Amino acid sequence: MEIKMPKLGESVHEGTIEQWLVSVGDKIEEYDPLCEVITDKVTAEVPSSYAGTIREIIVNEGTTVAVDEVICILDADDQTLETATENETESETQDNTSNEDIEKDHQDSELTNQSANAQSSEAKNNGRYSPVVFKLASENDIDLSQVVGTGFEGRVTKKDIEKAIKEGTSKTSSNIISPKDSPKVSKQAVYNEPSPGSSIPVNGVRKQIAQNMVNSVNEIPHAWMMVEADATNLVKTRNYHKQSFKESEGYNLTFFAFFVKAVAEGLKAYPLLNSSWQDSEIVMHKDVNISIAVADEDKLYVPVIKNADEKSIKGIAREINELAQKARNKKLRSEDMQGGTFTVNNTGTFGSVSSMGIINHPQAAILQIESVIKKPIVIDDMIAIRNMVNLCISIDHRILDGLQAGRFMNFVKTRIEQYSIEHTSIY
Repeated sequence: MEIKMPKLGESVHEGTIEQWLVSVGDKIEEYDPLCEVITDKVTAEVPSSYAGTIREIIVNEGTTVAVDEVICILDADDQTLETATENETESETQDNTSNEDIEKDHQDSELTNQSANAQSSEAKNNGRYSPVVFKLASENDIDLSQVVGTGFEGRVTKKDIEKAIKEGTSKTSSNIISPKDSPKVSKQAVYNEPSPGSSIPVNGVRKQIAQNMVNSVNEIPHAWMMVEADATNLVKTRNYHKQSFKESEGYNLTFFAFFVKAVAEGLKAYPLLNSSWQDSEIVMHKDVNISIAVADEDKLYVPVIKNADEKSIKGIAREINELAQKARNKKLRSEDMQGGTFTVNNTGTFGSVSSMGIINHPQAAILQIESVIKKPIVIDDMIAIRNMVNLCISIDHRILDGLQAGRFMNFVKTRIEQYSIEHTSIY
């Protein structure tokens, strides 16, 4: 049976085989992962639709293939062949629902026995689960970290979950480990800085990012503009709400949320900034979907805040926090990365005061929010110490000119300077 490259997103037409998880001659079960595919700066697993034996791997690692192109050939089991049609239909439905790689941090669990002798337990699987496995576990309240993985490199298969469900119904509560009761410690991934004189292979997500950046620079004529905004009242407003917001909501109210809100309002006022160049046409987007850059070790992800113009500052702050947590915990899904119409990059986090961003193709612009720093400013012929921030925008000069960019930047600048304790609603 031919295994084809699945469609991993609405606008995705191809993917790059990053790594094969199986070899020729390997026996696999239905829904076992076959390979990892890179697309849209996210890695997704391709599950097998059938049980059987790998006969031939057609596409080599590092090769980009189109959707529906054959990537490997499988000798299906007799039982699988009898129900192939049914399984194929079922698999298609599942793929359309969720084709992304759902990852879970590798965890250690401490178990306490009845005699009060504590000992730490080793992980029973590699912490990576297919969409079907994750769905079954969620529906049946199964703690995936406690399921023994019998698949490739310790991965949990569908049969492992079915076994856990069956055993769970016959076990007493004292023998069942609940996710709420078991203390867990997430292992932090170690990022080793490259040593001088060494070479770094460029592959995976980094290779995809590099290619996207090259395409953007080669195809898009970039222009750049910077304006300076007085964020003094914004700083006061945020500091006024900071503590109470943290206590009531459970996450931080950041400066970035205020900036994103101002940008979203600016895109509604100047919709040409919320467009893209497609096949010699300028496509105006109805939704304001703001992409934000999130770094995880040496990888960069660009998740999207959907319909940002319809959200309050609180709603934007919550989504920034959720997307950042997903990225750090390696739980970003392909749909989290799709649909962006404009990018806002928080370069000020690293102390930057001026920068030129490369546009996230095929968007029309990218805005860099720099550090908020105190500076002496002349106001009414007097020197005052104010909190100032630089806003740096890169535009696609095929779509935008200085006029449109200037009006948009002045709008965002004015909106930032209008934030105040008295007149700004967080909720």
